[in-house]
Amino acid sequence: MSNPIIIPASKPQNQVVASPTTSSNLHDRMTARRDSTVNTKVREAKVLHPVENEHLKLLLLENISQEAVKAFQAHGFHVDHHTKAMSEDELVSKIGQYHAVGIRSKTKITERVIKAAPKLLVIGCFCIGVNQVDLETAAKAGIPVFNSPFSNSRSVAELVISEVIALSRQYFQRAFEMRQGIWNKQSKGCWEVRGKTLGIVGYGHIGSQLSVLAEALGMRVLFHDVINIMPLGSARQVESLTALLNESDFVTLHVPEVPETTYMISKEQLSEMKKGAYLINNARGKVVDIPALVDALKSGHLAGAALDVYPSEPGANGSPFDDQLNSWASTLRSIPNVILTPHIGGSTEEAQRMIGEEVSSALTRYLNYGSTMGAVNFPEVDLRAITAEQQGIRVCHVHNNIPGVLRQVNEVLSPYNVEKQYSDSKGDVAYLMADITDVSTSDVNKLRELISKTSANILTRLLV
Repeated sequence: MSNPIIIPASKPQNQVVASPTTSSNLHDRMTARRDSTVNTKVREAKVLHPVENEHLKLLLLENISQEAVKAFQAHGFHVDHHTKAMSEDELVSKIGQYHAVGIRSKTKITERVIKAAPKLLVIGCFCIGVNQVDLETAAKAGIPVFNSPFSNSRSVAELVISEVIALSRQYFQRAFEMRQGIWNKQSKGCWEVRGKTLGIVGYGHIGSQLSVLAEALGMRVLFHDVINIMPLGSARQVESLTALLNESDFVTLHVPEVPETTYMISKEQLSEMKKGAYLINNARGKVVDIPALVDALKSGHLAGAALDVYPSEPGANGSPFDDQLNSWASTLRSIPNVILTPHIGGSTEEAQRMIGEEVSSALTRYLNYGSTMGAVNFPEVDLRAITAEQQGIRVCHVHNNIPGVLRQVNEVLSPYNVEKQYSDSKGDVAYLMADITDVSTSDVNKLRELISKTSANILTRLLV
């Protein structure tokens, strides 16, 4: 949805400009300018609503921020908010009544869940990753998926920096000993991070921010990525993972969980790391072969590690992190200089607030205006807003990406005035948006029925 353009009133030719040194005059001028801007008449964007006028219901899980809840409620949506994740069986039993669902990382939106959700229009992942959603099945069902790829980048980068320093100074161990009443002041094996080499695997939003923070501490930064990327500051890209492992004092992982990254750090890669180096994983649990990491730590080849993610994680706060969940859990917990945190990489109030704002805004734009900009599994299509003065209908048509669809749809629209139209495709799915006028109230349902009956139709919505 485009924002209205505000044009300040023009300055009269003979206007006398007050002296910039007079603070009161400056205040008066700024106040007058603000008031003139506020009072300028602009064209307000028209809020669209589904033709069927069904009250939209949203299901938010995993304690998504209250700011997001309030934002949805402000748009008139009914919101059911739960602090915990739901199992697949729970979702299947409840999802059928909802038009949108918001999750974080623990809830899985599987093919079975999607098939049990005939009303579902959109999915919001209030986090970076989307591997907890069956993206292909969602797209084929006409359901775009939105996430927040940028909002918690700084929080994760700061966590990594804190882990680098904590591992290097062993103060995580010393603090634990002090809580047990043990005084163990020592400097053996403790180092400054200045002058050490940080190796970043995955130089995306988090990796690049981390690069800047590390250099500010006087660290040398190397990174490895599957594509060539212009580095920030003095960071240097290396051609292979092996080269990065050989040279780095600290290795930190920032990659998605895909087949190519599953156990990308295993016995062979750990042996290629420098003796006395440290491994940090705040990416995904299956990126590291943890039994192999345990062996590298117990042998003394690695001096320490920090893990924030695990192959299997408890479903709720207070649940045990034990050998029933991961067979190596108790062994890993017993090894010194290992920092274990419960998936808190982006769990700061600032990050959760920004994630809530970004994803709730994306879902609202889709539900109210049909915009799919930022969707990860869907064609990205948008049209400028219909203004309040205009009497129009917006057609949102998801269809199979096959020849002849536009001809069929345009035949249906031919009796009306098509103000604007845009279409795009991604893989097997295509998405068409069109604004039309000169549609009578009696024609609206007939129009939707005709478009829905076209041969490639997946989902058709009309917004008025």
